Amino acid sequence: MSEMILPGLILAAVGAFAGVLAGLLGVGGGIVLVPAFFYLFSAAGYGSDDLMQICLATSLATIIVTSARSVMAHNRKGAVDWQILKDWALGIMIGASAGVLMVSSLRTHTLQVIFGVLVVIIALYMMFGRSTWRLAEEMPQGPIKYVMAGLTGFVSVLLGIGGGSIGVPLMTLHGRPIHRAVATAAGFGGLIALPSALLFLFTPTENAPPGTIGAVNIPAFLIVIVMTTLTAPLGATLAHKLDAKMLKKVFAGFLMLVALNMLRKALF
Repeated sequence: MSEMILPGLILAAVGAFAGVLAGLLGVGGGIVLVPAFFYLFSAAGYGSDDLMQICLATSLATIIVTSARSVMAHNRKGAVDWQILKDWALGIMIGASAGVLMVSSLRTHTLQVIFGVLVVIIALYMMFGRSTWRLAEEMPQGPIKYVMAGLTGFVSVLLGIGGGSIGVPLMTLHGRPIHRAVATAAGFGGLIALPSALLFLFTPTENAPPGTIGAVNIPAFLIVIVMTTLTAPLGATLAHKLDAKMLKKVFAGFLMLVALNMLRKALF
């Protein structure tokens, strides 16, 4: 029991931090949780070839809860674009399921590289992206819509995130206001996380931390969702009091360091 106290406290702190970030910046906590799980489980001696699968799966499981809570909060303010969610739901869920199959076939080393490269790209966009950038004034339709929805689900599973880091810029680049994009992208999280977490429950892993079912670590899941539920409202409150743009750039720098360190561990 004493050996579990420190990891539990660290997970609680990470969950609290992820919750604040989700409320403050509109960035899903998964992008913080995955590297945190990786370093914590590695330090505890569970550095197997399946470790990144466990980190990604556990992160996605937490997003089921945080996404539902976030969508309900945004919906009370009338900010969720339900038409986009309905139009994109099938493509996102199919892409997420394909992402699980891809993750299940890859080892930790490869998934570290993929995570590091994609997070570097996200961090660069957060640093240098502009709200005035546009690809089009309307969301994609027809076959392009299904391709982009599928890619959103697929890439999000590779990162263990709920899709906000991809969905928000995707929608703003197609003429959607930022607050509506953030609210709607919260719904992407549930569409990505629910099918992928269910599939990960039946994904076998080796040398998994105690309490792991398939690839989902249940103790980490429970601790994190309790803390994110408590702290996400604090982040939303701080968003109205602090310079969110500057904080976003600082956080992007933090993400860059995390991603580069993940790449360093994988490549050297």
